[in-house]
Amino acid sequence: MRNVTIITGASSGLGKEFAKHLYSIFIKEPINREIWLIARSENNLLTVKSDLNNTDFLKIRIFAIDISGTQGSLKFKNLIEEENKKSEFKIEYLINNAGFGTYGPFEETPTEKEMEMIELNCVSLTGICSYSLPYLKRNSNIINVSSLAAFMPLGNFAVYAASKSYVLSFTIALASELKDKGIKVSALCPGSVSTNFANIASNGARKEVLHGKDPKKVVKHCIKKAKKGKIIILWATKWKITAFFSRVIGRYLVARYTYLYNKRPYLK
Repeated sequence: MRNVTIITGASSGLGKEFAKHLYSIFIKEPINREIWLIARSENNLLTVKSDLNNTDFLKIRIFAIDISGTQGSLKFKNLIEEENKKSEFKIEYLINNAGFGTYGPFEETPTEKEMEMIELNCVSLTGICSYSLPYLKRNSNIINVSSLAAFMPLGNFAVYAASKSYVLSFTIALASELKDKGIKVSALCPGSVSTNFANIASNGARKEVLHGKDPKKVVKHCIKKAKKGKIIILWATKWKITAFFSRVIGRYLVARYTYLYNKRPYLK
């Protein structure tokens, strides 16, 4: 039986780092494995794949699929069903990394883009988790990429923070339901990480994330903790402190403060 790792949003950022880090682990273990890289851009996926060499026991496969929303989730369902018909497999790691954010006050951000964000960040992730369940076995890992923003409502980041709050809540509940089956479920909740996130969220107004942490370190820590069954994964001390104080500071106060004093540059 094939052991498959599935990474969505694998063409850049944390998704790319997950692929590289797990490859570095798997290449030392001669077990029949495959890493499936899923994203919309085939060219970007090919670039990621070029850094990872196929071996007799470790295959790198790319799938250029738009997994957004219900229809995208169904594309994913069809993919894994067709693959299982060819040869049965189990999912070793399911890493739901695909997602994006938007900067700016809600009334000034494009409504369609906000809805597309919910479709990808919430609907797709939910569907992919559900459709993957038959292929998850004892000691399988689900890692849903949430955010430090999940712990509080944020002005100028309203829909993104709300969508990641959903991911965190859903992940914790799913972890409780799958515990008896030996399936580990984790929510990675990073703060600022040096990826292309800010450039997309700001529509080009901010090219790089401010004070971004090294994505390699974030991913390495995540895999280590996920294997041990940690449900909520925070790496940097600053992130842990922020998450802790989110329990005692009023949610409206945080939202109001960030709206007034934490302006995020964006282009309309």
